[in-house]
Amino acid sequence: MEDITVFSHLDCIAKDNGENHPERKERLEVILDSIKSISQLNISFKDSPLADFKIVNLVHPQSYLDDLLSMVPISGLVGLEKEPYADTILCPQSKEAILRACGAGIESANELMSGETKRLFCAVRPPGHHAETIRANGFCFINNAAVTARYLQSKFNLKKIAIIDFDVHHGNGTQEIFYKDKSVFYGSIHQHPLFPGTGMEAETGVGNIFNAPISSDTTRDEFMKILKNVDLFEPEVILISAGFDAHKRDPLASINLESEDFYTLTKNIVEIAKRHSNGRIISFLEGGYDLQALSECIEGHLKALSS
Repeated sequence: MEDITVFSHLDCIAKDNGENHPERKERLEVILDSIKSISQLNISFKDSPLADFKIVNLVHPQSYLDDLLSMVPISGLVGLEKEPYADTILCPQSKEAILRACGAGIESANELMSGETKRLFCAVRPPGHHAETIRANGFCFINNAAVTARYLQSKFNLKKIAIIDFDVHHGNGTQEIFYKDKSVFYGSIHQHPLFPGTGMEAETGVGNIFNAPISSDTTRDEFMKILKNVDLFEPEVILISAGFDAHKRDPLASINLESEDFYTLTKNIVEIAKRHSNGRIISFLEGGYDLQALSECIEGHLKALSS
């Protein structure tokens, strides 16, 4: 059984999106409580550092970060989209939360490549997979998985990295960032039609993008099909954009996965990592908005990661 390192920080809990927002601090509180209750696993908890801007700049230009952070309010909340549908929110604690969420992935990469542990989970918010090179959207500001992938390439000279995204919403940001980069595999399975409206099968990049749009009420067998292309890519490291909003209880989608399905899905990814990546996986929390489902799914996800 593999050890697991979990990176998180209280700054990620402090971020406020306002009343009745689905991406709320209770998500992370429930997740951390669930992880701490798993007595049979050897789990180490570590604080996420603040991301270094020079590393974030591997994906997001400093001009974008300067503009974004200049909008962080001294008090109250600021929505980045036009009212009344603004749901990507900045609050006074946003800068620290955003940089801790990204820093978790960067430090996970350092620990992974040092050989200290092969399985890491970034229990952070805000999520990242909707963040494009110069556009925040879908609750996301910095693309945590993308920055980590670029850091692994830059610092450790990795040639082939796979990002597997099983959040129920397509990771338009991750796709945009790597659309013309054959060194990064991006595979996403997601409900369609649904926000953000991207991720059709014809969107293939330079042969490195694999989208599997699925209809509402899809069950587990269909959901697993995105994994077949990862084997052919033979990645050196696998990153997971782990959203748990394909659960049947989730209020923002209508896919019918059960909590145990996320164990099975993660277990299949682990087997791919063992074949091609020396077992090396970093997983990032993305979506998932029902607290009971999150608690159950995270337990299964970490148990499978440890296998």
